[in-house]
Amino acid sequence: MTRVDRTVLIIGAGFAGLCLGTRLKQAGVRSFRIFERAADIGGTWRDNNYPGSSCDVPSHLYSYSFRKYRGVDKRYSTQREILDYLRGCVADYDLGGHIELRKEVVSATFLESDGQWEVRTADGGRHHCDLLVSAVGQLTIPKYPELPGAREFAGTALHSARWDPAHDVRGERVAVIGTGSSAVQIVPALAGRAGHLCTFQRSPNWILPKPPDEFSRAWRTAFRLCPPLHGAYRGALSMRSEHVLFPALRRGWSTKLMTTMARKHLYRQVGDPGLRERLLPDYSFGCKRIVLSSDYFTTLTRPDVELVTESIEEITPGGIRTVDGRHHDVDTIVYATGFLSTDFLVPTTVTGSGGRDLHEQWKEYPTAYLGMAYPGFPNLLLMYGPNTSLGHNSIIPMLEAQAGYILQYLRELEGRSAGALDVRPEAMDEWEAELGDALSKMVWTESCTAWFKTESGRVTNNWPGRTSGYRRATRRLEPAAYRFIPAAEAAPGASPPRARGAASPSGRQK
Repeated sequence: MTRVDRTVLIIGAGFAGLCLGTRLKQAGVRSFRIFERAADIGGTWRDNNYPGSSCDVPSHLYSYSFRKYRGVDKRYSTQREILDYLRGCVADYDLGGHIELRKEVVSATFLESDGQWEVRTADGGRHHCDLLVSAVGQLTIPKYPELPGAREFAGTALHSARWDPAHDVRGERVAVIGTGSSAVQIVPALAGRAGHLCTFQRSPNWILPKPPDEFSRAWRTAFRLCPPLHGAYRGALSMRSEHVLFPALRRGWSTKLMTTMARKHLYRQVGDPGLRERLLPDYSFGCKRIVLSSDYFTTLTRPDVELVTESIEEITPGGIRTVDGRHHDVDTIVYATGFLSTDFLVPTTVTGSGGRDLHEQWKEYPTAYLGMAYPGFPNLLLMYGPNTSLGHNSIIPMLEAQAGYILQYLRELEGRSAGALDVRPEAMDEWEAELGDALSKMVWTESCTAWFKTESGRVTNNWPGRTSGYRRATRRLEPAAYRFIPAAEAAPGASPPRARGAASPSGRQK
């Protein structure tokens, strides 16, 4: 590729940041740094160390194409194993010298005088770069429900993403608030250790059975005797995700199949008709995130486990009171309530050309061209940004597509001797119209609450297509989509912020 002498600063050392760092290293880009606010790499897999934490995407899919998973024993990896995998990537690709830990970015400002970004960190440092990449993702800041009295609780309160490994729940009365992907792992892991466990459910989830974590002896033997089988297995998993699971999210041919599988799974594991009824969703399959578990339902049938479906009225010093007047005595509360996933780049202050505040631009909803660029913020790119998450497949192919696009971006900057690239408002509008049309066909637009939707119901996180579609969209940078700002040009002439109109039901701007 064209030699790149630009400086790149990446915020975040999780899957996205390490993916880009590796691709930059492989492409010969030497001047890049990765700032990580925590004391270790890993992102969400560093933070989500709760009991039972593991990935519900098969490891063969949940690994980089340049460092494919080759395990013969485990089908799914635990949190600790994924963290070790990422540490191995840092070692294998010699990224350690580029990573700076305990570097929390508090603000980023585009300097119009020289076309660079000035990044300020919590330790008082000021840093400059030609290209700024946010790789902080969507699952960063824990979300806590607004419950009266929560601060007065006298026991221990934990969030699934802020777990205290030293806390022992043996013999305690434990409440788990939430029934999503983390809760279905926490509840079985704590049941039997806790003296009594209550799980508080706002709405049930469609749950599919999760295959065994470990491969059978036949699979292990086959992998050992035929190493190329790893690639074939990875390909088969991807095909299933793209052509069986994805159609279910578009109310396609597999919707009825997936719904039937989930319903049968519930009926096989829960014999009590009353409990079944409370665990059966009243919305379409796929409207919320698809959940996988083979032991959550059976755990709820234990005599020391209780499912509570009455709404929480308040938290008291000694427990939880529900709207039916019942008080649940509790020693430990576990908030398995997810993240502030629709608040991108919060709490970092991001100021673009002309003094524009990114969060003010995103006041109605966050959006970005290709999920990566926004008008008026030259040389700022996002990884795992708005509308790039998935509901059916591994996120890794999306991250690798974005890393490849960023390399193209650098080539364009270097090849044209440009100071900066600023995506054109008309390109942003065209992208958003196409995105809105695609989203209108997805089951997510139905009336259900989900982590990838704003309070108004707009889907701001998920990609309404197959991973192959996103790879095609990012395979080639379209120069016409950008305004090339010469290195000597002062940025006051940069693209003005576009007007934000009311969204139509399809998500298009009026």
